[in-house]
Amino acid sequence: MDELLDSLTGLYNRPWYHPSWLNPWHLVQEFEFQNAGWFWGLTAIPLLFVLRWFMQYRFNQKLAVAQPKKQLQGSAVAYLRFLPDMVLILVLALLVIALARPQKSDEKVEQWTEGIDIMLAIDVSLSMKMMDLEPDRLQATKEVATSFINGRFQDRIGLTIFSGEAFTLSPLTTDYDLLSALIEDEIDFDKIQAQGTAIGSAIGVVTLRMEESNAKSKVGIILSDGDNNAGNIDPITAAKIAADEDIKLYTIAVGKNGQVPYRDEYGRINMTDSQLNEATLREIAKIGNGKFYRVTDNETLNKVFREIDAFEKVEIKENRYTRNLDFYHIYLRWAMCFLLLWLLLKSSFISNVLQD
Repeated sequence: MDELLDSLTGLYNRPWYHPSWLNPWHLVQEFEFQNAGWFWGLTAIPLLFVLRWFMQYRFNQKLAVAQPKKQLQGSAVAYLRFLPDMVLILVLALLVIALARPQKSDEKVEQWTEGIDIMLAIDVSLSMKMMDLEPDRLQATKEVATSFINGRFQDRIGLTIFSGEAFTLSPLTTDYDLLSALIEDEIDFDKIQAQGTAIGSAIGVVTLRMEESNAKSKVGIILSDGDNNAGNIDPITAAKIAADEDIKLYTIAVGKNGQVPYRDEYGRINMTDSQLNEATLREIAKIGNGKFYRVTDNETLNKVFREIDAFEKVEIKENRYTRNLDFYHIYLRWAMCFLLLWLLLKSSFISNVLQD
């Protein structure tokens, strides 16, 4: 609320006697009016003066003045007799504006959720270089994972990478810029030297990172293109431990079976055989009360992450704070100043002499 108040009270840096307050464009652009119906009163002001002038013309008896009438009417000074009435019109208009109650309002919205903790476990084994996804399996995965992260709201997300072993690249955090930078710069084939695919170890690291989580929902997303052939824990056992910790597991099998293009260490593209046993990943998702997906192209991978994103949403709650500041007192002050000027003009020698 303090920030909201500061944003509104910036108008007070302009003193009330600054002439810009009398600018009609400024009035319309900057303010809302709580009692806008009072502006109909502006139409009554000229009618009042027409009636007043008519009554003066009909009933007022003129007294002789020092100057002849013809000389008085021909003098430029004679037009000064209209000045008090013009000032009085301005006084009444300012009173109408004050009664309309000009305000400046702003709304602050605070949003929050109870949050979901999500660990992404991404396979970085050499088989992820296969190019059945564009430009290859790993790069396609990185792009979609970044999009997924940037679409979340106040959920903590962590990163795990694995091949022959697994380790945490980032603990659970809401710093999405950091996560995007890590995906772009740190997820690569040379980050883990061990050969193989340790899916069980990856699930174990995910579970370990969730130990201190108090989130309403805990989710692990395991993305791999190979069978479990490394690591020191069986993936089925790891999935059961994760399920005991109320961690929901989604598994994504990436790649086609059969001959697919592959870029070797010298940059040459050759055809190589790709075989993926889905049975283990399906069983992991079943044990973890999640879902198994098979992805063979970029569009399917995008759809999978959009579906998981839709599944793992919680209600976003919000509080709205509205702050109103009144500025009618500005126009009351101006009205008082012009009223004093009107009284001065009415009591002046010029005004008394030049009245019709």
